[in-house]
Amino acid sequence: MEVRVHPQVKRYLDDSGEKERLKDVLRKLGEDPFTSRSGADIKRLKGKSQDLYRLRVGEHRFEYFVESGVVWVQRAFRRGKGYIVIP
Repeated sequence: MEVRVHPQVKRYLDDSGEKERLKDVLRKLGEDPFTSRSGADIKRLKGKSQDLYRLRVGEHRFEYFVESGVVWVQRAFRRGKGYIVIP
């Protein structure tokens, strides 16, 4: 499968300081975007209108979906920054 990233995700990778390591993990999503493995914790997100997945790599989080044989990485953030807290 092909892996495509949103321009904001590309900027996040450029600013992360771990660009090459994160790019390698994202490339491997094309092999199997649904199964967790060493260095790539994958989880299906609940309550979303389409099947979204979360990839956890250390302190980094990526949200993506799979459509027509393409993995679309649409969001990237650091742990604790991207989650919504409901009081």
